[in-house]
Amino acid sequence: MLGFTTAAFVRPSSFRDPNHPIPQYLPFSPSKSAISAMADREILPSSVRPRHYALAIYDLNFTEFTYKGSVKIDLDVAGPTPIAQIHLNARELTISEAAISLELSKTSAEIKVTEISVDEKAEVVALELSEPLPVEATRVSLTIAFAGMLNNKMAGFYRSKYADASGQEAYMYSTQFEATDARRAFPCFDEPALKATFDFSITVPEEWTALSNMPEVSSKPPEDGKKKGVAGTKLKTVAFATTPIMSTYLLAWACGDFEYIEAFTDRLYNGKKVPVRVYTTKGIVKQGEFALENAYKIVDYFSEIFDIDYVLPKVDLLAVHEFSHGAMENWGLITYRTTALLFDPETSDSKYKNRVAYVVAHELAHQWFGNLVTMEWWSELWLNEGFATWVGWLAIDYLYPDWDVFAVFVSESLQAALNLDSLRQSHAIEVPVKSALDIDQIFDAISYLKGASSIRMISSHIGVKTFLKGVSNYLRQHAYGNATTKDLWDAVGQESGVDVNAIMKDWITKIGFPVVTVIESPAGVTLRQDRFLSSGDATIEENQTSWWIPLGIYTDGGSASAYSGVSSFSSRETILAGLGPDDFYKLNRNQAGVYRVNYPPERLAKLGLAKDMLSITDKVGLIADASAMALAGLGSTTGLLGLLDGLKGEESYVVWSEIVARLSSLRSAMFEQPEEVKSGLAAFTRSLVSPAVKKLGWEFKDGEDYLTAQLRSLLIGSAGAAGDQEVIAEARAQFAKYIAGDKTAIHPNLRRAVFSIVLAQEEGSDQEAALAYEAVLKEVLQPTSVDGKEIALTALGKSKNAELIRRTLSLILSGEVAVQDLHTPAAALAANGTARWELWRYIKSNWTEIYALMSGNMVILDRFVRLSIGRFSSQEAYDDIKAFFADKDTHGYERSVGQALDVVSSFARWVERDAGAVSQWLKERGY
Repeated sequence: MLGFTTAAFVRPSSFRDPNHPIPQYLPFSPSKSAISAMADREILPSSVRPRHYALAIYDLNFTEFTYKGSVKIDLDVAGPTPIAQIHLNARELTISEAAISLELSKTSAEIKVTEISVDEKAEVVALELSEPLPVEATRVSLTIAFAGMLNNKMAGFYRSKYADASGQEAYMYSTQFEATDARRAFPCFDEPALKATFDFSITVPEEWTALSNMPEVSSKPPEDGKKKGVAGTKLKTVAFATTPIMSTYLLAWACGDFEYIEAFTDRLYNGKKVPVRVYTTKGIVKQGEFALENAYKIVDYFSEIFDIDYVLPKVDLLAVHEFSHGAMENWGLITYRTTALLFDPETSDSKYKNRVAYVVAHELAHQWFGNLVTMEWWSELWLNEGFATWVGWLAIDYLYPDWDVFAVFVSESLQAALNLDSLRQSHAIEVPVKSALDIDQIFDAISYLKGASSIRMISSHIGVKTFLKGVSNYLRQHAYGNATTKDLWDAVGQESGVDVNAIMKDWITKIGFPVVTVIESPAGVTLRQDRFLSSGDATIEENQTSWWIPLGIYTDGGSASAYSGVSSFSSRETILAGLGPDDFYKLNRNQAGVYRVNYPPERLAKLGLAKDMLSITDKVGLIADASAMALAGLGSTTGLLGLLDGLKGEESYVVWSEIVARLSSLRSAMFEQPEEVKSGLAAFTRSLVSPAVKKLGWEFKDGEDYLTAQLRSLLIGSAGAAGDQEVIAEARAQFAKYIAGDKTAIHPNLRRAVFSIVLAQEEGSDQEAALAYEAVLKEVLQPTSVDGKEIALTALGKSKNAELIRRTLSLILSGEVAVQDLHTPAAALAANGTARWELWRYIKSNWTEIYALMSGNMVILDRFVRLSIGRFSSQEAYDDIKAFFADKDTHGYERSVGQALDVVSSFARWVERDAGAVSQWLKERGY
């Protein structure tokens, strides 16, 4: 037997044997046996399965950014025939040695690995055995010695650069494994269904903190006597308790110069309160207090509503300075982008308060839904993300009922889902996933937001309490295992008595969603469902699905189902015999259903006049649906403008947010129209928002509620962007005081609006514009708040000055801005009609460098492309974008390119069809 045990981690030198030569290390092309032949996915052969990993990481070199490791994997042999090769996943690792030890019924033995070959494209390593592995072996262990890079790609085991408390450059080190990057850190069976337990240890500088999923069980000098690192730093080896059985993507570790704050759950778990900690690099941990205040309460809340206690002995939340996503739900060690975990009540925009609370809740929800029970394969990613999104908002609604989060959900999350799903290049919630690059592309609004919206729809239909009871049953039945969508619906159906599988099947497995067209006549109201496309031209082949649609009919007397006899329908058409043109009614009450409604123009006008009878979510839905119908050519843009014109007296932040979003979309689409159209739309926008700004004022009052504060920021920013001279003058005055040294001159909630308004102005000298730009750029390079960099990067993209646009473009490849943040200025430039073409020309001219910079983590490149190219509204742009990418290898971001082209095509048709009518409407009303 080899000298590796689960109790002690031994360096590879201890098992070198002169009679066991280092095996050859060769490239190979995987045979059919190397990768499963399953048509819908690339997975490892099922001949062996991991049961337990003993993983040690050591020899961290902070100059060369390298490390070494060893892993002993206990395997179960599945058979049924003797196994001559073992295949597992690895990427960007050097494997120096491998060996097999096994136990038979009466003896033990060793099988040599004679050859190690790797397929870099498939990310599979093949270990050729000197003799077949007998199926009767009772215990098989595979030991591998390897080396890796502490990369800067925000994937695998990587480094994050930051400025420490003294302003010096420093690094922290952490992992990001979802979806398939555990294989970048250590050789493993990197699939969600191949669960195992893990022992982990890491050797780090003595003064550092090391973290992993489980609590520390020991910290002592390295066993090989190597007490100092490369720079002479004293070392320690920290070992952690064995994890529960879990998927590789949930393993995590981190090390650095950390500090923490701590709280405890109110409830007892196994007789003890669970410690909840927020870790940061030293000097900023106080900004984790708000996250901590929420985290321990949310652990208790989820334990109660799922009726299953949190299972680990601790919860750690770690702020990571460079992070490709928002956060990652590693079991027991949750990692976050700094803006998703840290909040300073003195300097942070309160909008980030909502973000921090929600992201903390979302990731904690995964500790049950995703970690305790994991999707069987990535095609069902929505089981993790859709549910965590919905129940995350449920937790925030519980903690902060005055935030009206589900109204915000309808305005932001539901609309984002419907906007994406209205494209031909969308995908079903449950989508075939073949390779790792396919997986990364479905971390999108369909998996998260349409998934969450579908859960909101079915839970509204059967009742939230009933739904959660079904979820609890599902979690109990599949704890520590893997499950499918059918498993969830079966559990919910058994609890509710509703055939949930039947009514939800098309929502999960079919692309798109329906638009319900309302046809009024004296005989009643006819409803017809068809697939909705933003292009308005669904073919017969694309319009085959008939979804189950909950109608949610609302009348002046409440629910209309009592006399209409119809509460839902799944046929192509249905008739509401009890309703007529003179009755008040609205479909899809509170926008619980995942569909749009196309009302006749007369009904839309009546609903606009009856706005006081509608809930906030119903108003949002009415505006959003009218806008979508205008875009698709199924309604009119002038009808949308008339609807918005009737909402001038609105007071709800959520409704105003929808109004501003839809006006911004229209103004953006018309960016190449004559000046009279653009200035007319700006004037119309001012006619809506400027009176509301005057009513609210600029002052944030003590005790003011959260949504009122958000409304003020929204309206001031919108009025300034539309050219309100009073707002612009005040923004300039506050900005002048701010850059002169009075950092209290601009309220934290208004920095985004004021910075953006000032930089967007074309009046004044180039020198004044440059001074303002440099002042905001300083906020990027030397931020004064945790959210300051993100806010300032957005503002830089608002400039209309040609030289300053080029300056912002130069940031993309300058190295001055972290790669994780490059999408922010790109998105702002894309939203800026003056800069839009300049951005695209820059991308084309510098594509080789951009691809090289971002393609190490395709999530980064995919997001950058998606946010940069989808704002155009002409056939010229469509043709140019399509031609540019025609000869590029777009694997890893091809969905985003296709979706952007769909958007550009739809917007081009919208402008061509309605620009003249919009111009006439504006002229007739004096805009």
